[in-house]
Amino acid sequence: MEGMALARQLKDKLGAAERSGAAPKGDEGAPVGGLSRPPDPEVAERPVRRQFSTAYKLRILEEADACSEPGETGALLRREGLYSSSLATWRRQRREGAFAGLSPKKRGRKGDDEAAREMRCLRRENEMLRRQLEQAKTVIEVQKKLSDALGLEMAQSDPIEED
Repeated sequence: MEGMALARQLKDKLGAAERSGAAPKGDEGAPVGGLSRPPDPEVAERPVRRQFSTAYKLRILEEADACSEPGETGALLRREGLYSSSLATWRRQRREGAFAGLSPKKRGRKGDDEAAREMRCLRRENEMLRRQLEQAKTVIEVQKKLSDALGLEMAQSDPIEED
């Protein structure tokens, strides 16, 4: 009975973390002995997307095509850590002649072609020139009104005014 009482006292003294198997902590909150537990190797900090080279994909396709016995393809996929859907996708790409599809592709938006870039640049320039023309017309109108108010004569030909 003394052993049971001692176990209860020990259980009461330990915190929840120590009861669950964590390392006991000292007064400063650091693990006793100054050693900390290594990080859990099972959990990756950030998942990484697997990428396969074209040569690897072609090699796997050749090996899969060489499999003749039932279960050989499954063994190949297990050994390489692949899914059957990957194998089917690679076969379809090879059949369609999309060898470029067997190499890793750059993800994200596709870049603009030169013509589209030039078109955007020309449209911006056109809009800027339109604004400048409107400002010039406004200045000319103000000058006309001022000359009329002061009784001054202005030249009759305005190339900007002829739209």
